[in-house]
Amino acid sequence: MIYFDNAATTFPKPQAVANALWDAVAHYGGNPSRSGHQIAMRTSEKVFAVRNRAAQFFGADVENVVFTMNCTHALNMAIKGIMADGGHIILSCLEHNSVFRPVYALSKTGRVEYDIAAVYEDPEATLASFQRLVRPNTRVIVCTHVSNVTGQILPVAEIGTFCRQHNILFILDAAQSAGVLPVDIEKQNIDLLCTAGHKGLYGPTGTGLLVLGKRVGLLHTIMEGGSGSTSIEPEAPDFYPDRLESGTINSSGIIALGAGIQFVQKRTLGQIYRHEMQIYQQVYEGLRRIPKVTIYSGEPVFGRQAPVLSFNLEGHHSMDVCSFLNQEGFALRSGLHCSPLAHHFLHTEEIGAVRFSPGIYNTTAQAEAFIRSVYRFSKI
Repeated sequence: MIYFDNAATTFPKPQAVANALWDAVAHYGGNPSRSGHQIAMRTSEKVFAVRNRAAQFFGADVENVVFTMNCTHALNMAIKGIMADGGHIILSCLEHNSVFRPVYALSKTGRVEYDIAAVYEDPEATLASFQRLVRPNTRVIVCTHVSNVTGQILPVAEIGTFCRQHNILFILDAAQSAGVLPVDIEKQNIDLLCTAGHKGLYGPTGTGLLVLGKRVGLLHTIMEGGSGSTSIEPEAPDFYPDRLESGTINSSGIIALGAGIQFVQKRTLGQIYRHEMQIYQQVYEGLRRIPKVTIYSGEPVFGRQAPVLSFNLEGHHSMDVCSFLNQEGFALRSGLHCSPLAHHFLHTEEIGAVRFSPGIYNTTAQAEAFIRSVYRFSKI
């Protein structure tokens, strides 16, 4: 089976990640930041090392790195943690349900209002779209760095700068960009960075990160429990990361995530992005030559496009195309990709789209075989 579903989760994982996961299960089974015995302390040291590596990778202070279950968990923490007191929030028309559903749920309380900004090919037009929606009570702008449907890269540094100038907090969904594109909370003026550990960072499932910038105060908690600190108090600690890490953390997954981040650092973001965009360009140009194919993703322009390509075949539902490709030995995703806003924007709500997303281990030969399979199906 040839795997082209890396936007859902990267596979296969590097051998170093598998080794780290097994080593953690076998040798680092203590409960970090809880017990004072040697096994727990050794596990705590391993977890702290990963926290420190993630902080350096994203340009943050180590205490502001919070481990989560996934990007959705991090986004709920960020959005609800700020907006619990009410106000106005702006999101883009390309958002995943991990952004839209928390915002919508808050709006049902009557305390939160939201607007949806249009996204354009021109970054300046996209920025202006956000700017036009700002109100006196706007507290947050939240957007994806890279669309999980079209692969379009949004002008996050410019949006972040605008937010700083207008005292608005900026939440970034970096699920599709972390490990592929540079993400730095200080250089790009990001206040709350949310990302998955199991995608471009090549960690195992069940891992994610919420990285806080210096402007963020105490977030409202969405879950409370044991933190291993200030246990006598009835409320969650008033410092990070303890405030947001209630309960036993996924130490084995976190240790393996550290190996994934190290893998990305050794390969370098530039090398990973160039390789995946080479595959993207090959498939983009190959599919464009098939008459019945409609491509919803942009041309392979570096800095404007990430390696996520969605398409449809005239006369066929996206699920039928994916079913055929599965029989041919290719793993892709069809449907709405948990992003109904994006598919509404593309007018593909009824049939969805077929999503092709290469990873570091894919080859040009695999891409060519994929193009041939799509061509064969187009003749049916």
